[in-house]
Amino acid sequence: MQLNKLNPFGKGPSRNRKALLQSRVQQDQIEELKKLEAYRREFLGNVSHELKTPLFNIQGYLLTLLDGGMNDPGILKDYLQRSEKNIDRMIAIIGDLETISQLETGELKLNLIRFDIAALTREVFDLLETKARNKNITLSCSAGTRTGYFVLADKERIRQVMINLVDNSIKYGNEGGNTIVSFTEGPGEVETAVADNGIGIAGQDIPRLFERFFRVDKSRSREQGGSGLGLAIVKHILEAHGTFVRVESLPGKGSKFSFGLKRP
Repeated sequence: MQLNKLNPFGKGPSRNRKALLQSRVQQDQIEELKKLEAYRREFLGNVSHELKTPLFNIQGYLLTLLDGGMNDPGILKDYLQRSEKNIDRMIAIIGDLETISQLETGELKLNLIRFDIAALTREVFDLLETKARNKNITLSCSAGTRTGYFVLADKERIRQVMINLVDNSIKYGNEGGNTIVSFTEGPGEVETAVADNGIGIAGQDIPRLFERFFRVDKSRSREQGGSGLGLAIVKHILEAHGTFVRVESLPGKGSKFSFGLKRP
């Protein structure tokens, strides 16, 4: 038998392959750490920006009041009300961040019960009716929808999902538009879809929709409030239920968000 000229024991190629494999693994680990560091910096920057905006607003209102504005009852009441809204926004951001953290770490346990998701949707409509009316947007279920679409899920968490999806459809809807929720019974599950005829979403933005603080229209989103975490929460809640959310959208035509939940 002819011995390997480089290594008489015939182990050289094997050792080289092992070293090459280790080098590739290390390189992959380095690249992953770089991605995580970039994500960390972006996340901290976003949190800082989202909290700085209401804080600076409150600071401005208080300085104006201390500079003599509190002597005018009209200005005093107006600026205190504006400060309250900004405080509510900060509380919402912190609360949503805590929710996402609990969902990611598994600390938040789901309370699975049998409930009618169509009836829950009507409760959400009642909650958001005033907001929809202010934009002359009609909230409705698709023609022929009945009650009795029962699912096995955490009712309060799915309520959060529906509030976020319907609220988004109002926020990005056109004046005089429609938000329609439909239900389809499939093998072992009920699919729920929230559709609108609003401004729609560009194709390049869809993959980033569920990232924390990502906003398709930053100025419009911040003007109408919200933490910028709603769709991230939707994603994590549905993943905790073993399902995911699907998105279909065309700019100028509207959007549809749909997801399935197990039937009891």
